[in-house]
Amino acid sequence: MSKTQFSGLITPEALGQRLGDSNLVVVDIRSSVDGGGKAAYEAGHVPGAVHSDYAADGWRAKVGNAPGMLPSLEHLAALAGRLGIKPHDDVVIVPAGVSATDFAAAARVYWTLKLIGHGQQAILDGGFKAWSADPQRPVETGPSAPKSTDPYPVVMQQQLRSNTDATLVASRSKLATLVDARSASYFEGREKAAEAARAGHIPGAVSRDYAAAFDPGTGALKPIRDLSTLFAGVPNGPAISYCNTGHTAALNWFVMSEVLGREEVALYDGSMTDWTQDEARPVSTEAAA
Repeated sequence: MSKTQFSGLITPEALGQRLGDSNLVVVDIRSSVDGGGKAAYEAGHVPGAVHSDYAADGWRAKVGNAPGMLPSLEHLAALAGRLGIKPHDDVVIVPAGVSATDFAAAARVYWTLKLIGHGQQAILDGGFKAWSADPQRPVETGPSAPKSTDPYPVVMQQQLRSNTDATLVASRSKLATLVDARSASYFEGREKAAEAARAGHIPGAVSRDYAAAFDPGTGALKPIRDLSTLFAGVPNGPAISYCNTGHTAALNWFVMSEVLGREEVALYDGSMTDWTQDEARPVSTEAAA
């Protein structure tokens, strides 16, 4: 498959047809936080999949009080290489399929790979839950055995990431729409993340709870028509997705950029835990529109 064909979501049926391909790398990201981690992977996984614990393998890094920042490029290059990912491989990311936050982890891994220059990856829609729902599909057991390769040759796609300065400019200038992925209680300042210095949202942001894009019954994203409706109120043009730690915002980034095909969508990985560290940055507690 070409880069343009292999992106976004992949169904269990389509993945089943690709198993055994020499340029396919399946990465099971189940963690101890979501989906049972290493033990669940070893009890059953997509044949040939390698395991990378999303929480433990350093897909995100704590910088200061912000726990969800982009790790060093050296770390990400080594991590991708350890998993056996080479520049021309097709990567399938497999979450557990148990929750919206679990899907968001897959979206954050997807965004990270795209950010370092890997052009072709897809998330297994419904995760391992959907894969194992059909008893005819094969399931492999045992420990992970990645075919490690050289560190990934990083070519940063900086336009996919927003930092604090760019987000501040966007908030003041309205040149990009800020999309807050958190629930209304966080958006309106009635609760906050432990690491955030203040409660509320970035002024001018619109609220789109990331959980509304996920179907807990299937473990997959909702149909594209529902997703289109959910994000229809977000103005056309550049957008910056954020949350508390750049985790749940990855799901909204994924939907807007990779499913709905909007251009110029960035993820602010620092999000509110980074934003609120400087008292000079404004915070609003106005109710969601």
